[in-house]
Amino acid sequence: MKIGFIGLGNMGAPMAANLVRAGHAVSGFDVAGTVVDGAKQAQSAAEAARGMDVVITMLPNGEILRSVYAEIIPASTAGAVLIDCSTVDVQSARDVAQDAVNAGLLAVDAPVSGGIGGAAAGTLTFMAGGSDAGFAMAAPLFEIMGQKAVHCGESGAGQAAKICNNMILGATMVATCEAFALADKLNLDRQKMFDVVSTSSGYSWSMNAYCPAPGIGPKSPADNGYKPGFAAELMLKDLRLSQQAAAAVDADTPMGALALALYRSFVEEEDGRGKDFSAMLPRFEARGRSLD
Repeated sequence: MKIGFIGLGNMGAPMAANLVRAGHAVSGFDVAGTVVDGAKQAQSAAEAARGMDVVITMLPNGEILRSVYAEIIPASTAGAVLIDCSTVDVQSARDVAQDAVNAGLLAVDAPVSGGIGGAAAGTLTFMAGGSDAGFAMAAPLFEIMGQKAVHCGESGAGQAAKICNNMILGATMVATCEAFALADKLNLDRQKMFDVVSTSSGYSWSMNAYCPAPGIGPKSPADNGYKPGFAAELMLKDLRLSQQAAAAVDADTPMGALALALYRSFVEEEDGRGKDFSAMLPRFEARGRSLD
């Protein structure tokens, strides 16, 4: 396929590189001028989209997504599929998809889970929203860039799935970090705690696959000084999206709201910016009990 790829950051660049290695002709564009080996460097988003079978975007937020789609929709060839892998608000995803459909294009919102490591390894999970026809065109590319793709429903459903997933992730990571900090103060050995919880009812991805305690469980960012696999500020972004969505549909999400408040303090008022979201553990270790 001829593929335009717009947004070659920490996630987009390795995803585009995997498409190149699979033999696809990729034209890439990023405002920072990032270049992917084997891909043609376009000078604008419109140039990256022009004449392509598929256009993939990986962008920071809904406002930028709307701006880029306003540029690439007129430049795209009728029948092309636009795949947005950004994590944005549900309404932005639905609005740009409708604009694309109105212009004779197919549109798929397909945010990802798996982080920078998954992008490089081609093991991402894609949560897709859009028509059956759009998903069918995107599916072979998802197989190259990831290990799993789920068609969640119509436009916006992919974003809804991502927001719900990461609200769970934020809340369970907070609980996991709290539990390790409590175990320390109860003089419970961390390895013993892991051995119990990882095979008991406290089992979770945050504990078993991404343990926030250094030297415990599989290798994770905790073993690398909490250098981000998934940055705390990205978790903050996703939790904000979850609460924006909850407010829009009048959903009661107190745990999500509390996780948002904790990550907001960690990133904006403490030292969490630039650290992995699991660095909540040393934060709790250093704190005493608070009823605030």
